[in-house]
Amino acid sequence: MSLPPEKASELKQIIHQQLVKMDVHGRIREVLAETIREELAPEHQQLSTEDLIKALRQRGIIDDVMKELKFVTDVNEKERTSAPKPSTHFVDREPPVLKKTNIDPTRRYLYLQVLGGKAFLEHLQEPEPLPGQICSTFTLCLHFRNQRFRSKPVPCACEPDFHDGFLLEVHKDSLGDGSKMVDATTMLSVCDPVHMVLIKTDTFGETTLVASYFLEWRSVLAAENGITNVAVELLGVGTESKVSVGVLNIRLEMYPQLNKTLSLEITNTQFALERQKTAEKERLFLVYAKQWWREYLQIRPTHNVRLVKIFAQDENGVNRPVCSYIRPLRAGRLLDTPRQAARFVSVLGYERAPVIGGGGGKQEQWCTLLAFLCRNKGDCEDHANLLCSLLLGFGLEAFVCVGTKAKGVPHTWVMTCGTDGTITFWESLTGHRYIHRPINPDDPPLVEQPKPLYPYRTIGCIFNHQKFFGNCQPSDAVEVCVFDLHDESKWKAMSGEAIKSVCSPGTVSSVPPFPPLCASTIDAAVTSNEIELQLRILVSEHRKDLGLSTVWDDHLSYLLSPALAAYELERTTSISAGNEEFQDAVRRAVPDGHTFKGFPIHFVYRNARRAFATCLRSPFCEEIICCRGDQVRLAVRVRVFVYPESACAVWIMFACKYRSVL
Repeated sequence: MSLPPEKASELKQIIHQQLVKMDVHGRIREVLAETIREELAPEHQQLSTEDLIKALRQRGIIDDVMKELKFVTDVNEKERTSAPKPSTHFVDREPPVLKKTNIDPTRRYLYLQVLGGKAFLEHLQEPEPLPGQICSTFTLCLHFRNQRFRSKPVPCACEPDFHDGFLLEVHKDSLGDGSKMVDATTMLSVCDPVHMVLIKTDTFGETTLVASYFLEWRSVLAAENGITNVAVELLGVGTESKVSVGVLNIRLEMYPQLNKTLSLEITNTQFALERQKTAEKERLFLVYAKQWWREYLQIRPTHNVRLVKIFAQDENGVNRPVCSYIRPLRAGRLLDTPRQAARFVSVLGYERAPVIGGGGGKQEQWCTLLAFLCRNKGDCEDHANLLCSLLLGFGLEAFVCVGTKAKGVPHTWVMTCGTDGTITFWESLTGHRYIHRPINPDDPPLVEQPKPLYPYRTIGCIFNHQKFFGNCQPSDAVEVCVFDLHDESKWKAMSGEAIKSVCSPGTVSSVPPFPPLCASTIDAAVTSNEIELQLRILVSEHRKDLGLSTVWDDHLSYLLSPALAAYELERTTSISAGNEEFQDAVRRAVPDGHTFKGFPIHFVYRNARRAFATCLRSPFCEEIICCRGDQVRLAVRVRVFVYPESACAVWIMFACKYRSVL
């Protein structure tokens, strides 16, 4: 490695100053005298350089010099925004170091290590991925006391190579006195489990929920040295909830170490008491729910065909009260308005739970919130539960409605009750809002009745985290339904105390705690540019196959940006703005005698090839992409709008201008 003369002299000067400062010359003289006196026999009076270096290294002098030696560069180097020049120094000033976590010495932590997996038999025949080859991956997501973690993706295999450590703060959510170190007995009362969700991502970026597991971590409180190893058997989800998918090797360790561990008998007794208490509460609620249902059926025999849903199965096949799937959820700084929350929920992917075999039946699977968020897609019930929780967090009185759409298809949506009695329906899959104005069937025929714009046909029940109402009006048709929830002749309520006993947070129950939302990790500008570049290549190749040349108009592409921003604003707020400026800019960019065509389309995924294939299925878009004529100029603009949980709305607009020859 050669250095410019001025850099070489600068380096020599730095080294010389450091040597003088440490009085290295004096120390070398002492070592030299000592080595000659002690280690050289009288017949060897020649002292080689190697002997001297060896002596200096043995006494640690060389190490001391290298530790103290720092190469300084300009102070402003970190502040430069342009690309830095290649480094000319021997030593990297900031070598890569592992990310360190600040640990509060007065707090207790649980260090959870995942040390590989085994027996993932579905991937037994999976070939070893070649270096650089895209392959399916496993990702492990964790939630514990308002903290969320995600492992590095590892290639799917029979023995996946998980090697990750997570530092979980047991104190989170101000447990006890913050200034006092909690002991093992206090931690034994923390009944929150570690919720682990395993996600598989295929080569196209599609995610699948593999397993959802609640880890009982408190066994570490009775372990010697505060360390325990656990083999966790993961079971499948939905129809496969009784089938093993694999085993994870997990090591649990307490930081700082416990002064005194508990006996195994104490921890086992605590777990047994909690299970007994939970089972008793759930048994009492079941008895109450059966009694409530009998009373509901006695009102009108036809009630037995109404969609009144008191329990729902989660991804593990466990029956839970529907109210336990809702909880007021505050999004912090990630979402600013209820309508923005509705937009966020609508851009999470929609996918019905898979059914094995035919018959057209719908597999019921209401996911826990962590499983829904980590997978980034779910059924309409998952969307409605999340939207209702967010609207409750924004201080609205929100309920999930269970009913049907056209053709009797079961469906769930969200309803809010205004203080003035206004009833608003929110469709969680699209973000659309509808004001409900009931039709009065007793009105004379000449009275004009409101035409419902919503797609809902019947409604069986509504619920949130504290209330449950069964619809007991003569007709369950939404258009004639009156939402006076205090009128017991129209809505049969469940006991708030009964719901609270099994659904309120903090109770010893099988209800999983709600995780916080995470900020997006997607860079909107970078992703927009990447998709746009890929689409340009795909369009050029497609036109080349048709024997057409492609000329891109960058200016026209840029002018499409305001339209895409306006479309997203309209989806979020229902307000249209900025259309006049967009139209004026396009008129100026398209000369007289030329024709302009544009086609906007919206996606919730970032796969450019898949989006392009969908666009070609539209005759309008195909007409633009395959445009023939004189002076054809093409334009494409992509705008990615990011939301929490790395959900995103992707707007694409294709456009062309050409000389009209007719």
